[in-house]
Amino acid sequence: MRAFIALELSPEIKAGLENLIRSLSPLTRDIRWVRPEGMHLTLKFLGEVSSERAALAVEALRRVSSRHAPVSFTVAGSGWFPERSRRPRVIWAGVEAGPELGALHKDIEGEMMSAGFPEEARPFRPHLTLGRVNSPANMDNLLDGLKKSAASLFGCATAGEIIFFESRLLPGGAVYAVLERFPLP
Repeated sequence: MRAFIALELSPEIKAGLENLIRSLSPLTRDIRWVRPEGMHLTLKFLGEVSSERAALAVEALRRVSSRHAPVSFTVAGSGWFPERSRRPRVIWAGVEAGPELGALHKDIEGEMMSAGFPEEARPFRPHLTLGRVNSPANMDNLLDGLKKSAASLFGCATAGEIIFFESRLLPGGAVYAVLERFPLP
């Protein structure tokens, strides 16, 4: 199974992001937009894991969750990766948070490494993926639209749990199933 670790978003934030996508989608046909039910703040992508390795991840997440309080964050702004490129690959909404989010991510990364999962090579840059670019041609109108929403505020949330998800890739897009929830006391 393909698995990842994430924080859930509030319905209000998802609605705001859905409105942003609705305003941007007429600007190009070359984006696979994320559906609201697929929006989450990914903390660690594990990739393909066996049930034995998933059990190791569950034990590690139990340890992590016992050490952290709920995490607050704000979803604001939009942009694309790679930044400063006119040929984007990913469209995103920004996430602003205090040091608690970084500490939670670092603890998850450390516990996952101890459980035998590889360390993420890229630095942690919290964001919400809104869409993946199929073809980077004819992106000028979309990039202009993203610049206009760069100062938008989509909402604030407090995540009271870490969620261990399974990701199933289907022809209509990815479908996510909750494998286990880990409350943050």
